[in-house]
Amino acid sequence: MISRIWHGYTTKDNADVYENLLKTEIFPGIEKKNITGYKGIQLLRRELDNEVEFITIMWFENMKSVTQFVGKNPEKVYVPEKACQVLSRFDNKSSHYELRHQLEYGGI
Repeated sequence: MISRIWHGYTTKDNADVYENLLKTEIFPGIEKKNITGYKGIQLLRRELDNEVEFITIMWFENMKSVTQFVGKNPEKVYVPEKACQVLSRFDNKSSHYELRHQLEYGGI
């Protein structure tokens, strides 16, 4: 299992707008792509002094699934134009990690 991790940042005023955009348009749009091996996505949010940080963690079966999503370069970011309009800055590359061990206790 591969996790694809990416960071984006908004102003405090745009944070709720961006989160809503992710939940109502961007995440459903990714799901509609019917990517073989795409397992889901998590959204993390943290308020900092002068901005709000968002982290997305996408889950894929393997790197082949990642390249089906973004093309030959797996580090290529996926930032739709609507997201660019509310983000103040973002990572220009995504990072990928192989899940090596996982324990779950109850549910989150």
